[in-house]
Amino acid sequence: MPVAVAVALLVLGSVLFHVFSPWWQTPIASNWGSIDHALDITLWICAAAFVVLNLFMAYAIMRFRHTGGHRAHYEPENASLEKRLTFWTAVGIAGMLAPGLIAWSQYVTVPKDAAVVEATGQQWQWTFRFPGPDGVLGTASVQNITADNSFGVNSRDPYGRDDILVETNELHLPLGKPFKFVLRSKDVLHDFYVPQFRAKMDLVPGIVTYFWMTPTVLGTYEILCAELCGVGHHEMRGTVVVEPQKDFDAWLAEQTTFAQMMAQASPASISAILASSDSCTTSTWGTY
Repeated sequence: MPVAVAVALLVLGSVLFHVFSPWWQTPIASNWGSIDHALDITLWICAAAFVVLNLFMAYAIMRFRHTGGHRAHYEPENASLEKRLTFWTAVGIAGMLAPGLIAWSQYVTVPKDAAVVEATGQQWQWTFRFPGPDGVLGTASVQNITADNSFGVNSRDPYGRDDILVETNELHLPLGKPFKFVLRSKDVLHDFYVPQFRAKMDLVPGIVTYFWMTPTVLGTYEILCAELCGVGHHEMRGTVVVEPQKDFDAWLAEQTTFAQMMAQASPASISAILASSDSCTTSTWGTY
């Protein structure tokens, strides 16, 4: 009897803790309301299963507790019960999977009018690259990285010469414009995550990952690395500033292009950049 009461109180306490908890999702600032909906559906299904199963267990403990003169009925199999449990379990799993699969399909289907920005992670900072007026990011590779070419841009690729390089942890985006985020890592596994955007994706060394999103609310948001990437993991933070298009254009115009970086480099640095591009035959990240 005390165990049954304890289980029932556990259920009640869990429900009250959730209802009155101050820890809720941050206000959404992107187009990914479908991700919130998928999480809400999963939460409700799991909550219903938790409440029903635990209250049934409390009832069974109390109703079928040991008393004098009663003997347990041994029933090793119950096909009808097993079929019902299988059916309702399948319904619950399908109810959780379907919204997530729909949201994922939208998440990786990039609109044709989406602009491109590349986010590169390394221990323990973020850098960003935008295409120039040609609208295409140049190819890049870890083999191209030198002291003056930290982005690994292929100096022989004409598409890369007007690429805009952002070597700080602060990224600016225009309000209401869809962006495809191209993600790559220089060293270990990282994860690009902005909680208010509901958007995150791993950065995997050696390959390119991506997602897309549209910022919908003006403001400044924190970029987190959501994958343990070393002793400085907690310091790997950045900032996304969502602003009107004219402010974004003004900020972008202040950034350095790859061609300008090459023009400012010393002859020795230029020779090293060109030599690294000439020797690069594999591990190319590609043109996006």
